Amino acid sequence: MQMSNNLQNVDSYFNTKEAAQCLNLSPRTLERMRVSGGGPQFFKAGPGKRSRVLYARSDLVKWLEARCFDSTSEYETLGKL
Repeated sequence: MQMSNNLQNVDSYFNTKEAAQCLNLSPRTLERMRVSGGGPQFFKAGPGKRSRVLYARSDLVKWLEARCFDSTSEYETLGKL
């Protein structure tokens, strides 16, 4: 099987600082969410605790879209996500 050099359909990946900037959050907030849960899905690029953390653009969008509300009374459903 031959790998294609065409990467135009590959998802964009962001480090913690870039992802936080996209979401208008602090990097520390994303770090806390990785520990406690509730944040966007992430990847560990490499073995070990100190490996690089990456966020797929599509996962950031999915996470944000799951937090779209029509009224403040809908916030209760957020805890169930």
